[in-house]
Amino acid sequence: MLNNPTFDKLLSMKMNGMAKTLQEQEDLTESLNMTFHERFGLLVDAEYSERQTQQLTRRLRTARLKQSAAVEDIDYHHSRGLDRGLVTQLSTGQWIKEGLNLLISGPTGVGKTYLSCALAHKACMLGYSAQYYRTPRFFQDLTIARLEGNYNRFLRKMQKFDLLVLDDFALIPITEEQSRDLLEVSDDRCSAQSILLSSQIEPENWYKVFENPTLADAILDRIIHGAYKINLTGESIRKKQKKKTRNVEK
Repeated sequence: MLNNPTFDKLLSMKMNGMAKTLQEQEDLTESLNMTFHERFGLLVDAEYSERQTQQLTRRLRTARLKQSAAVEDIDYHHSRGLDRGLVTQLSTGQWIKEGLNLLISGPTGVGKTYLSCALAHKACMLGYSAQYYRTPRFFQDLTIARLEGNYNRFLRKMQKFDLLVLDDFALIPITEEQSRDLLEVSDDRCSAQSILLSSQIEPENWYKVFENPTLADAILDRIIHGAYKINLTGESIRKKQKKKTRNVEK
């Protein structure tokens, strides 16, 4: 076990990747044949990788994604109108870089939440920050923030995220107060940061959910204009899986 002031200093500076690799180099005779620059390069690479992993872990923890999902694991075998080419394009993260939005719609059980979480996970992998909310909980937290005097702080917090995911959008009527809140959020993010909305209702029917049509126009004009759209179709994947399970049991 390496035990010297250099190793201790690395640990005290929380340079754990470099410390671990230094220990490994001391235990390997092959490292004796390396030049100083080769050994130092490995140390720097190890520290860089360690910090990248820590940052990704923090981003994913902060995002609070509902499902553990990855774009590499998306199932294209089910007939639900999912365009692999579009998903591949979205996986580059360019839409987030440009501050564009994504609207995912379709009936229950076709994988809207999984797809939303997979793209948010990919965003985190690419270095973007993300935040997942079920829309009812999002409005609830806004109300609580207002009552506690933290409304502006909450809005500033939302503005820090490169991607805001609102799942189960427009399932229940959106009140005038909630509309005003959503207008603030969408206006803060317009053309600068991305919003991903997932809903059982198609975007052209979202207007009917708002109690105030004037606010609905202002909000949806900001969100829908220029947004990518994915409309999933077909039978619930969960129902298909249950059918397969019952057939296996028989």
